[in-house]
Amino acid sequence: MESVRAILLASCRDQRGVVARLSRFIYERNGNITDADQHRDPEADIFCTRLEWELDGFRVPRDQIAGEFAATAQELGLTWSLHFTDKRPRVSIWVSKQDHCLIDLLGRQRSGDLRADIGLIISNHAELESIAEQFHVPFVHLPITPTTKAAQEQRALELLRWHQIDLVVLAKYMQVLSPDFLKIFPQVINIHHSFLPAFPGASPYHQAFSRGVKIIGATAHYVTQDLDEGPIIEQDVGRVSHRDSVKDLVRKGKDLEKIVLARAVYQHVERRVLVYGNKTVVFD
Repeated sequence: MESVRAILLASCRDQRGVVARLSRFIYERNGNITDADQHRDPEADIFCTRLEWELDGFRVPRDQIAGEFAATAQELGLTWSLHFTDKRPRVSIWVSKQDHCLIDLLGRQRSGDLRADIGLIISNHAELESIAEQFHVPFVHLPITPTTKAAQEQRALELLRWHQIDLVVLAKYMQVLSPDFLKIFPQVINIHHSFLPAFPGASPYHQAFSRGVKIIGATAHYVTQDLDEGPIIEQDVGRVSHRDSVKDLVRKGKDLEKIVLARAVYQHVERRVLVYGNKTVVFD
């Protein structure tokens, strides 16, 4: 059995001695650091770090670590969060009619490559319910119309609370979440079928084809109230040529979407993503 570890994600104004202070906090309590990474953004004057240490032998009970660390965090002006490797995030996947990202994530979770529990699938269409049944995941059909959108989002929030969901993944969910929803539940990752900021919005493959592009891409990002402009977690591209039709671009794009979304969800559930402003640091 792998030993349980604590993970600290933190950022603050760039200043001398941050690494020493954080390391000393762990060392003085008999902690053994197993992974440490950091990044300095001189333009934003921001320092970011991820520290992981074993709880075996650590002199502070896990339920008291946050309280004991709070004084150090305040002195350094940290924005921080504390996590534990034996706490598997609970994920809800939202879909419409396309199944490629849904099947990919379910398969990765079942094989153990994605250390999270998929506790709920929500869709504005009923077509993919059979896939949820194959993987024994609860499926809820919430049809969306302009007149029912607010009520259905409220119902979705109730379901997220009931199933104790930590993260929503929009796996080709072809609806825009309202600002009111995101204020209540901001932990949402979306996959966009283009290399943002190029070709945002609808029909990006048609836009790309009309421009005669030589690469297409996919972007996974956190959802914000600004459509397709949230902090980017992961991106990738693939080459295309003048011989490729729009259908070819869509087929190649779906492969990229699966890979990029899986990487982004993996980095998030492994607590390797730190957001500051509209940017991310991914400690991979």
